[in-house]
Order: sequence, then C-alpha cells, then structure tokens
Amino acid sequence: MAKTNDDRDNNIEELKRRAEELCDGQMEVGISDDCPAEMEESFWKYVVEYEEAPYTTHFHQLETAGVSLPAPDSLNDQELTEKLWEVIHKLALIRVFIEDTDHLSDRELYTHLWTDSLRQETKMLPPDTNSAWHIQPLGGCSEEDNQLYLKYYADDDWRRHWHEDWPDDPIPEHEDLPYDRDRLLPKPDYGLASSDEPN
Repeated sequence: MAKTNDDRDNNIEELKRRAEELCDGQMEVGISDDCPAEMEESFWKYVVEYEEAPYTTHFHQLETAGVSLPAPDSLNDQELTEKLWEVIHKLALIRVFIEDTDHLSDRELYTHLWTDSLRQETKMLPPDTNSAWHIQPLGGCSEEDNQLYLKYYADDDWRRHWHEDWPDDPIPEHEDLPYDRDRLLPKPDYGLASSDEPN
C-alpha cells in the first residue's frame, strides 16, 4: 500500500526528531523547499541509519568476511600481489573502492592499506548501490601527498591553478606513473543492483 502524503510527512518529522536526538541537537541541515518529499524522507532515513550505526574498520570487516590479512613482511612478492587483489575485490563487494594507486608498487599499496587505510574507523553501514566509500592513498592532503599528486596525476590545468593559488609551492616536474593498476581496479556502479555479497 502506497504511503499517503500525511504518512510521509509524519515519518519525515519522526526521522528528523530522531536525528536531532542522536546528534544532541547539534545538527544543521539546509533542505530546499522544493525538495520532493520522497527524497527528503530518504535523506533523513540515511542520516538516522548513519548516526545509529556502530563504528568499525574495513580491516575488521574483511576479517569478518573471512579474509586473512597477514603482515606485509610475512609475504613474498607473489603472495603479496595475490593477497592485494583479493583484498581489492573483497572491498569492492562491501562498496569500498581504491583509487589513484599507480604511483605505488604492490608492496607499497598493500603496506599502506594494512597499516593505515584499512584501520581507520568508519561507520558500519549495509552495502548500498547508491553509495560507496573511496580509499585514496593521497587523500591525506599532506605536503608529501600534494607533491606526489602534482608529480603524477595532475594535468596542466590543475598544475596551473595550483601555482596561481599557492605561488610559493614548488611544482615538481611531471613524471609518468610507474605502475599500471588503476584501470583494472573495480569501480562503483551506482544504482545498479548487485547480487554479490561477501563470503
């Protein structure tokens, strides 16, 4: 049975009230007056789900899905490459996608994931084809990350804008990426239903 407008309005108000409780009244949200009620209801439902979800790590999620995560120095090069791709594909099943990795060797990428990205806290939300979590090894915005991005990934326009905004920052000479992995990485297919589930 389809929801009436009153049912939807009441549900939106209840979701907003619950979101306010969960955020201790610290939430500031601006929603356009012409936002469709169905979209607004979906938004508030997601806010409540997010706030109610417990924290976890992708490391823990992988282990729960049966993926062993040995320390990088315990694996030889072939074992490490096989483990890296297992991790990449298992992450994609829980809507976690890795990007901009071609400046790193397999060992460097697995080590980064094992010691850093996979151990960062995140909310434990159910997989949703309309959303995804992105892991970018250069996403920390440190000076080193910025220099590596400018060196390997930034196009001429980006480099020019960077120089205009930060004229005192050195701009490294462009270098071709040393590895060719990114084109093979799984990509999110937003809105397409998937039957894949972690084992």
